[in-house]
Amino acid sequence: MPASTRHHRALAVFVHCLGILAAVPALPAAAPEAAAAPRPPAVTPQPTAVAPRAPAATPQSSTNAPEPADATPRPTATAGAAVTRPPVAMVARVTEPTPPSAPPAMAPPSRAPASAPPQPVTVAVATESSAAPRYRIQVRNVSNSTLDTTVRQELPPGSTTTAISGGGRSTPTSGSATEVTWRLRLPAHSTTTLGTALAATAPGQPLTAPTCAFTGDGSRPYDCATATWQAAATPAAEVTEAPTWRRYPVFLAGLAVLLLIGAAVFWVWRRRRGRRVTAAALATGGGAEDGRGTIYPRPAAPSPLRRRRTPPVWMLVGAAVVVLAGVVGTAGWTATRQVAAIDTQKQPTSGAWAGTGVTGSLGVPLRESAFEFTVYRMICGAPGTAGKADGGGPAPASGRRCEATVGVRNVTGDHQLWHSELQRAYLPGGRWVSTDESATRTANLGRDVFADPMAAGTRMVLPLVFTVDGRDPPQQLELRSGVFSAGVRVHMP
Repeated sequence: MPASTRHHRALAVFVHCLGILAAVPALPAAAPEAAAAPRPPAVTPQPTAVAPRAPAATPQSSTNAPEPADATPRPTATAGAAVTRPPVAMVARVTEPTPPSAPPAMAPPSRAPASAPPQPVTVAVATESSAAPRYRIQVRNVSNSTLDTTVRQELPPGSTTTAISGGGRSTPTSGSATEVTWRLRLPAHSTTTLGTALAATAPGQPLTAPTCAFTGDGSRPYDCATATWQAAATPAAEVTEAPTWRRYPVFLAGLAVLLLIGAAVFWVWRRRRGRRVTAAALATGGGAEDGRGTIYPRPAAPSPLRRRRTPPVWMLVGAAVVVLAGVVGTAGWTATRQVAAIDTQKQPTSGAWAGTGVTGSLGVPLRESAFEFTVYRMICGAPGTAGKADGGGPAPASGRRCEATVGVRNVTGDHQLWHSELQRAYLPGGRWVSTDESATRTANLGRDVFADPMAAGTRMVLPLVFTVDGRDPPQQLELRSGVFSAGVRVHMP
């Protein structure tokens, strides 16, 4: 064999060995385990009756070594069938537990919507059809124990009570508002009916009286309700539209047309009258002295030049003044009605705002894009009584805390978040303050009402606390669900 051929073959063998060594790590891991030591099967094999082996025809030599155990299955004679044991490597692969795979990437779960715990005391308010305002209040204890509660009804400003049931008493509050208070002890699963009657007011004026049930010390509201009294409906007279000639713009236009027609008729009459006078003068002039005719015709006298008659200046000026007065009057009347129809309190409904801004008074439900807000009560402490709340900063020296009892209902089909910075109390002069989070959390027994979203269709009655400075209470509350929501505005009495 030539030397070059031997070198080539040796190189080929070396390359093949390298390929085998590189392929060894890619072999399955179960093969070396099976070759090294077989694992016991995970399932206990069922015992089978093995028939005795027939003796060999030729005796085996004593020098023969015992058969080594290998992984090759051997058939064993059974009653009418041959049973084949699975390889040890296959048993090990089947019974070995598969390591769990990594979980798929998932978004972190969102916060569960908050639902207000059921209140043990509920309130319902209804009005009666009467000539004077009358309210019927039902306070129900749905718990299994006796509870002490304080019921407060806010009366409209300027109204006075004529009858109060159940031992309630009327006390004046801030401004001209009046409050009726009952202190009740409610047995378990009982209903108490209260009532108030107010003095008669101006016909057609609605009166809203919100009512809340508080704990025995009057610090935390259980539930609130409201009702608006309307005067008894009377058959309204049929309203007929005013005739056309009594309408202001039509009257002015008709008067201007009449004046123009009168001026035109007068001008035509004056012109015709001048023509008749001239014709009569020409018919009677010359040849009248002697009454006799002449042989020769009278020479024609040159006719005077007649100027075309035009309407007098005073007529033109008068007509122009009348027309100008009619146009100015009609334009002024139309502009006045359009300006009177503009609502200056309405929030913008286009651009960045979502929904329509609504303005109302105490106890009136006001709905915006996501929430329905109802402010039932506003009470402020004396100036200088706003101390440091838990976790809050120092209050101003002349500061005081105003607590508003607010009902919030989620009117959408999804849970909604709301924020304390968007709830504002407006002071005189246009200044405003946001909700005092630490004081509000304290008033709600340590519960952060803004931490979790509100579930769809749920309603909460809770206190919102505002820390203000000065002696004047807030004049208006602005409540909204989101940054771009038009929100609602509630005027304080």
